Amino acid sequence: MAQQPATGVVMSLVSAPQLKTQVTHGPSGATLPTEAPKDNGGTGGSFSPTDLVATALASCVVTTMHLMAGKEGITLGEVRATVEKRMTPPPRKIGELVLSILMPSGLTKDQRAMLEKIAHECPVARSLHPDVKVVTSFGYPD
Repeated sequence: MAQQPATGVVMSLVSAPQLKTQVTHGPSGATLPTEAPKDNGGTGGSFSPTDLVATALASCVVTTMHLMAGKEGITLGEVRATVEKRMTPPPRKIGELVLSILMPSGLTKDQRAMLEKIAHECPVARSLHPDVKVVTSFGYPD
C-alpha cells in the first residue's frame, strides 16, 4: 500500500534528557526547545507544551487580525498581546486562557468590531476543546 503524501506542515521532535525536547519546523528547519514545566519536574527553562498552546492562541489571534486588516485595506500597525495559562488541579489540563490584546490607535468603531470578531474565529481558538475557557479583552489607547 502506497503511503499518502503529507497534506499539512510536518514537524519533528527529538527528546532529550531531563524532560526536554527539540521541535523542528519541517519547511523552514527552525527549531524550538520545550521542557516540562517547573511544577511537573522541569527546570522552567523553556516553553512547556501547554505554554505553546497558549502562545499559539495569542499568535493566531494577532495574525488573523492582521490578515483581515490587510484584506480590508486597514493599516493595523503594532498589536501587543499577553496570555496567561491557568491549569486545572489534577488531572492537569489547560482550564483557562486569559488573553489581553493592546490594539493600536486610529481604528474606527466598525474596524474594532470587525477585528475583535475575527480574533475569536482564528483557527487555534476554533480548535480548542470547549472545556478550555478563553477570556479575551481588547485595550485601545484612544
